[in-house]
Amino acid sequence: MQSRKKEKYFDKSKKQPKTKVNNKEDYIVVNNNPTVGFFYYLARAIIMAVVVIIIILTFFLRIVNVDGRSMMNTLLDNDKVIVTNFMYTPKDNDIVVISHAKEYDKPIIKRVIATEGQSLKIDFENQKVYVDGTLIDEPYVSSELKEGNTEIPSVIPKGKVFVMGDNRLDSLDSRYSEIGLIDEENIIGKAQFVILPITRIQYLY
Repeated sequence: MQSRKKEKYFDKSKKQPKTKVNNKEDYIVVNNNPTVGFFYYLARAIIMAVVVIIIILTFFLRIVNVDGRSMMNTLLDNDKVIVTNFMYTPKDNDIVVISHAKEYDKPIIKRVIATEGQSLKIDFENQKVYVDGTLIDEPYVSSELKEGNTEIPSVIPKGKVFVMGDNRLDSLDSRYSEIGLIDEENIIGKAQFVILPITRIQYLY
């Protein structure tokens, strides 16, 4: 007996599926190359890290360079310092970076001696500073306290701070009319750490 070949019959009344070739809407190309995948995720991670760093440096901290000797021996010329500025309110003894002062348009770094509402008395003859009637301990002061060319307020006005450098003989600060009392809004932030040079790494408080 002759074997019959099985024949396939199609119902012509039914629409048969059509294959679309080279239609971008119908398929995607998946690249299974592990090297390409690695570099893609690496690039994405780097971009995200850069964005995070920019946000941190803009809203949380800055790195500033100390220029001058007014804060010796706490801070030396060319020290690199981390300054935090997120939701910061100045307090006594804080070392702060100031964007500009009364007649001085360059950033300066000084120590807060008294803030708004506090009474202040400076006894230049006996080298003593009193805040709210209490003699403050100043082990960081490296030189003689001399009088400036402006009147020292007995009470610090609202929104102002009184600042001085630790090197009192070589510091242009609130004792002088060029600097005067500092507006709180002109304070960039609080110095926290010395990070460079390596031999100077330290927390400032």
